[in-house]
Amino acid sequence: MVSGGIFIDAELFFVGIFTLGTIKGMNMSPKKIILDCDPGHDDAIAMLLAHGNPDIELLAVTTVVGNQTLDKVTHNALSIARIANIRNIPFAAGCYRPLVREIKTAPDIHGETGLDGPILPEPEIKLDARHAVDLIIDIIMEHPPKSVTLVPTAGLTNIALAVRKAPQIVERVKEIVLMGGGYHEGNRSAVAEFNILIDPEAAHIVFNEKWPLTMVGLDLTHQALATPEVTEEIAQINTRPAQFVLDLLQFYGKSYRMTQRGFDYPPVHDPCAVAYVIDPSVMTTQKVPVNIEMSGTLTTGMTVADFRFPPSEDCHTQVAVKLDQAKFWRMVIDALKNIGETDH
Repeated sequence: MVSGGIFIDAELFFVGIFTLGTIKGMNMSPKKIILDCDPGHDDAIAMLLAHGNPDIELLAVTTVVGNQTLDKVTHNALSIARIANIRNIPFAAGCYRPLVREIKTAPDIHGETGLDGPILPEPEIKLDARHAVDLIIDIIMEHPPKSVTLVPTAGLTNIALAVRKAPQIVERVKEIVLMGGGYHEGNRSAVAEFNILIDPEAAHIVFNEKWPLTMVGLDLTHQALATPEVTEEIAQINTRPAQFVLDLLQFYGKSYRMTQRGFDYPPVHDPCAVAYVIDPSVMTTQKVPVNIEMSGTLTTGMTVADFRFPPSEDCHTQVAVKLDQAKFWRMVIDALKNIGETDH
């Protein structure tokens, strides 16, 4: 009996060790994401982070009008794929304009190409024949329910049309983690952030569906500054992808100093959303109802977060508040190291 008891205890001990290892990340499957973007300097870093982090399985990259016209941002996405050797996943172009509004781009920040600064190689991979909206729907429906996270880092036109075309995806999507908005800050107006302002009707659709939604807005992303210490560590990697990041940060930083008040160093917005999917502890969040202003004379595009009362149990939106800057930049730098040298 004694020896049997010792055997059982030992078995439980080893089971406990295995369970603890699993909790700490052993044998955990990568998190599946679709990155919907408009590259864009910070979108480029988001792509590299998603590709270079072992805890992410990048299922597809879709593009939408935003920082520049659809043809330009799509070309940029395919060029970034060559720089980082991103292969064997589909790239698809989506909506060339917002749902009802005229196109607004951001050449003052991202230049005439949408990715001014670095010298971009010509793309090698071909676009998927499907429209991005159809690709998004197909991937969500092909995977098990609650296994795919949508990470939009641009205007929400593609996501809004996907949910209107196939409303059944709402119950299948694991969560939406988007870069956009700001509960106290704006950049294209006193209260509106660019990604929301360019298509507030699309944002209204996406925010009002009942899927879990995390808004990684300006209040958070303005903490993700590419300081000289950061760029020096990136320079030490000494690979083509790392040099690409340095080149884009040089142009992006100059644009921010010339056009945005109060920034000595550029904030890299979009990779913050990817970082949250990788490890939610990289930032603190607060659950709060959020809705979109579509018709205000001075407030169109505002993400209106109602902090007056405790959120209800069915509140499906939350906002990012505080960034662990050291952990965030470690993710980005480690991803660049994991990508390593490439032959583009």
